[in-house]
Amino acid sequence: MIISRERLQQLLDRFSYLEHALGTPDEFSNDEFIKLSKEYSDLGPIVEAAQALLNARNEQKDLEEMTSGDDAEMKELALEELKELKERLPEMEKDLSIQLLPKDAADAKSAILEIRAGTGGDEAAIFAGNLYNMYERYAVSAGWKVEMISASVAEVGGFKEIVANISGKGVFARLKFESGVHRVQRVPVTESSGRIHTSAATVAVLPEAEDVDIDIRDQDLRIDTMRASGSGGQHVNTTDSAVRITHIPTGLMVVQSEKSQHKNREKAMKILRARLFDMEREKLARERSDDRKSQVGSGDRSERIRTYNYPQGRVTDHRIGLTLHKLDQILAGEGLDEVISALIAEDQAFKLSAMEAAL
Repeated sequence: MIISRERLQQLLDRFSYLEHALGTPDEFSNDEFIKLSKEYSDLGPIVEAAQALLNARNEQKDLEEMTSGDDAEMKELALEELKELKERLPEMEKDLSIQLLPKDAADAKSAILEIRAGTGGDEAAIFAGNLYNMYERYAVSAGWKVEMISASVAEVGGFKEIVANISGKGVFARLKFESGVHRVQRVPVTESSGRIHTSAATVAVLPEAEDVDIDIRDQDLRIDTMRASGSGGQHVNTTDSAVRITHIPTGLMVVQSEKSQHKNREKAMKILRARLFDMEREKLARERSDDRKSQVGSGDRSERIRTYNYPQGRVTDHRIGLTLHKLDQILAGEGLDEVISALIAEDQAFKLSAMEAAL
């Protein structure tokens, strides 16, 4: 995809304007200044790539002029440099085109991770635990912070359901394609005959929403509080309790049950905001591109997206036909980045193709 010189110059001019504007903060309100600062920060790497591309094109023009000269030695050197430059230019164009793709506003956000055991009974719960450990290790290796919000532990190990907050820069951008049904094929520890079983767990990755992202009116909430009998006195606010928050317009319900009623309400509201924000994002996505969904980012949580096959030591992502014989490394978190990077690359290729078709 060839980016016009006019488009490149627009980027440089906009960056120059922002640079000047940030030098005169008194001319803007605080909100305007924050918005301009963010745009300047986001545009920086793009402008750097745009300037490098412009320089490369100018260099190409100079080299082409040199190849038509009379100096044989200079002509040979120019041809050699021109060949190398022409090999680099398509990659530079592609890299910048990817940077110019419309950004998902939620990409920079932290995320709420929800994993639930599906079909397969005890084995599904154990597998849900395996998936949680995989994401936790991956998050730690990426320098992110993982905080468990709630968990329903299964008797045999693993989880019937677990919800965690993964905070850090760009968490949602890396994990958003993990939503869907994950399937495991292996011999359960409870299987005496050695027969391979297929079980499943569902994963949902939601962008963490702030108050500014989603407006929740107090009158739209029904909050029920249940508190077990406690010892009273100084312990009255830390006895076992539960908070159930229902969003009346949508019927969404979140239940939190820890010792602190205040923390229960805070965590329940965090999950509720994330789910409502996700619902709104999905609604907008359907309205904008009902017939142009990427095979990676369809967002269908009921879709089987990946199989973890223990006997063959392989992991297959069905959306992009990727199979890696690195089951142990992927479940350990260290090999998951290869899968995630492939999904992101596929999504970018789809968007680039759609952009080119629209031109």
